Amino acid sequence: MAYLLGVDTGGTYTDAVILDEREDRVIASAKSLTTRPDLSLGVGRAIDAAIEKAGVKAAQVAMVSLSTTLATNALVEGQGGRVALVFIGFEESELARAGLTDALKGDPVIRLAGGHNHGGGEVAPLDLARLETEIATLGADITGFAVAASFATRNPAHENAARELIREKTGKPVTCSNELSAGLNGPRRALTAVLNARLIGMIDRLITACEAHMASLGIDAPLMVVRGDGALVSADLARDRPIETILSGPAASIAGASWLTGETDALVSDIGGTTTDVCLLKDGKPMIDPMGARVGEFRTMVEAVAMRTTGLGGDSELHLIEGLMTSLRLGPRRLVPVSLAARDYPGIVHDALDGWLALDAVGEHDGRFAIPMWRDTPPEGLTGREGAVVERLLAGPRRVTDCVRTRLELPALNRLVARGHVMIAGVTPSDAAHVLGRLDSWDAGAARKAVTLFARRRNGRGDRIAAGPEALAEAVIDQLTAQTVDCLLEAAFAEDSRDWGEVPEGLARHPLMRAGLDGHSGIVKLQASLGVPVIGLGASAPSYYGAVGDRVGTRMVLPEHAGVANAIGAVVGQIAMHAEGIVTSPGPGLFSAHLAEGPKRFNDRDTALAVLEAALTEDAEGRARLAGVEKMRITVDRELSEIEVEGQPMFIEARLRVTAQGRPRIAVG
Repeated sequence: MAYLLGVDTGGTYTDAVILDEREDRVIASAKSLTTRPDLSLGVGRAIDAAIEKAGVKAAQVAMVSLSTTLATNALVEGQGGRVALVFIGFEESELARAGLTDALKGDPVIRLAGGHNHGGGEVAPLDLARLETEIATLGADITGFAVAASFATRNPAHENAARELIREKTGKPVTCSNELSAGLNGPRRALTAVLNARLIGMIDRLITACEAHMASLGIDAPLMVVRGDGALVSADLARDRPIETILSGPAASIAGASWLTGETDALVSDIGGTTTDVCLLKDGKPMIDPMGARVGEFRTMVEAVAMRTTGLGGDSELHLIEGLMTSLRLGPRRLVPVSLAARDYPGIVHDALDGWLALDAVGEHDGRFAIPMWRDTPPEGLTGREGAVVERLLAGPRRVTDCVRTRLELPALNRLVARGHVMIAGVTPSDAAHVLGRLDSWDAGAARKAVTLFARRRNGRGDRIAAGPEALAEAVIDQLTAQTVDCLLEAAFAEDSRDWGEVPEGLARHPLMRAGLDGHSGIVKLQASLGVPVIGLGASAPSYYGAVGDRVGTRMVLPEHAGVANAIGAVVGQIAMHAEGIVTSPGPGLFSAHLAEGPKRFNDRDTALAVLEAALTEDAEGRARLAGVEKMRITVDRELSEIEVEGQPMFIEARLRVTAQGRPRIAVG
């Protein structure tokens, strides 16, 4: 008998499911809190609980597949390691394009002469001597490198040479932009490479944790990882290209939603601890974003499901918006719910909350705690103020007011949070749900105290923002409902076939749309609703999504096992390896096939196309075979660009994409 184990690691929970491969059904599922900084604890507990519930032997597990929202969450929250960008053949002004400067967040840039032209010819020699000198000046806190060269997709020679030198001198991970995309947009390729380099350490730790626990249990089976387009890839490939796992969890949830419900046309809304992910399921398949995955403010060049990801989840930070009237906002940053912090550190949390509640006035940081996320030794490469904050956290979690002594130290704490070294605990929708009795997972008493304290804050008129904890908790849940409705409407307008002439964000919040949802009936009568059902996923979906369905006037589908849909989707997908290339025409009667080793010229178009197709097929097949596919299906997509000159077609370029696809090999025990 063969069983499949699916694991999904989210910002709050790690889920595990066991599927009977023969009967194609879920026989057990389990959840465990995601444990930072040691991910192996949460992964291990979820796997152990699922195997125990299923009553199967670990040796009977024939495949393990992993999906995760860690990479997505890191990009939404602005977290990740410190990296260096090697920028070859570009002008300094190009750093401002595609959001590259914002993505770097002050990380170092080494700009070098070099690069190639559109035809793959060298524009200037690569200055490797300067690269070596610049590398030597970098601090020890650099966790990886991103390398982007002008027209590297036409000729990757300079990126490859820079990568070899960096590896030789530092031994640290290097991401080359041409490995991630065949597109020509250099700054956006550089952005994608920077984000990839920033995520490598995080995804490597997750995969290592999963592999270690598999070995400890005696599971001798391949480990696969869900890519952002829903396909499965090997763990080794995911280590090298963690950027491809952005939207991995959401992509898996789409597959899980389809498998669980049998719905073919619906909006899928998956609420986690950090994000809400919305995607259109059409004809039983998720829509693919032709522009590349967009997560938060970043538009990458990674192929992924057309998912709209918003920093809104059960653990989203609660903000009081300044103004005369009380106005709340959730996200995008994830906090540790006070109810969860109190479960792990009851004395610290309850004593602090009791002290704050004994006072009449509420301070700016009252009700908030700083929790260190490092193991054993504190982080390196800190500024003086960052070091001071870390020094105060060496003994464990503290009130924010205790670890930030001056306003100048608050930015230092925020930088530590952005790098994942520290997490903030504060009021979240999860705490509100505990107050209202919708959740009972953690410390409801602490949640009530924290929400009571927050309710005592005052708006611009000097009035308390809520009469008590229940009133504020209801307002928080209402705000989550309103922001979820906005997410659904944005996705609906973005995927609708009509050209509305305005951006989806504006349409979703337009007064006429609001009036239509309200069913306004006056001199003008308006009615608006979604035209497809909504599939609600996530452990907290049953707590929140009933009101969402009512608001948008459609059927809300809340399937059994909705809380572990990501883990289910992780094991029902297929492996798909893509290889892309291009043939250009540098002159009359000349055709260049741009191969991995560089461009190769031919005098015949069809010969150039055949050589490129053969190389791409060998690449895709080889990687699919390494991933465990035996019976594979090869598809080739050709996109020819031609113009007509004096009645005759003139070749411009051709893009080829070869896909090797199939189910992973299952070892039947």
